[in-house]
Amino acid sequence: MRFSILLLLGALSFACGGPPPEQAPVAAEAEQSKPPVDERRRFPKEGLTEMLLVSDHLMGKDYLPGGNLASYEKDGTQYQQFLLQSEDDREALGLLSSIKDELEDRKFVAAFGGYYGQMGGVGWFVFLKQNYLLGITGLPQDEADLIARDFAARIY
Repeated sequence: MRFSILLLLGALSFACGGPPPEQAPVAAEAEQSKPPVDERRRFPKEGLTEMLLVSDHLMGKDYLPGGNLASYEKDGTQYQQFLLQSEDDREALGLLSSIKDELEDRKFVAAFGGYYGQMGGVGWFVFLKQNYLLGITGLPQDEADLIARDFAARIY
C-alpha cells in the first residue's frame, strides 16, 4: 500500500511539473511595433526638401513613438514639421505634456492650446488637433504660428 501511495505521489509531481506556458506579448510591446501611418498628404509641398516616416523616437525623443517628419527650406531658413497620430486624445495630450516639460521659456498659445518654447536653442511650437500631435521646429513663434494654421487645417 505504501508503495502505491509513493507511486501516486511521484506521478502527480511529474504531471504538475514542467516548464510554464509561454505568455502572450504585452499589449504595450505590440503597440510599439505598430508602424506609423504615412501622413505625407497632410504636409504642404512648398519648400519641402525631405519627407521621412520615422519608425520610433520621432525627433530623437525616447518618449515619442514614430511619426512623420518633413524638412523645409524657405528664404534660406530651414525648419521641420512633424506629425504623429496617437491611439486617442488622452495619449496625444500625454505626449504634448512631455514635450512641454522640456521646453525652456515656454509660453502657452491659447489659439492652439499648445506651447512655444526653446529646446536646445531651437524654437519648438507644439499643439494637438484631435488625436494628432503636431509640431514645428526651427522658427520664431510668429512664423511658426502662420505655418501651424495651415498645418492644422490639413487635419480633418
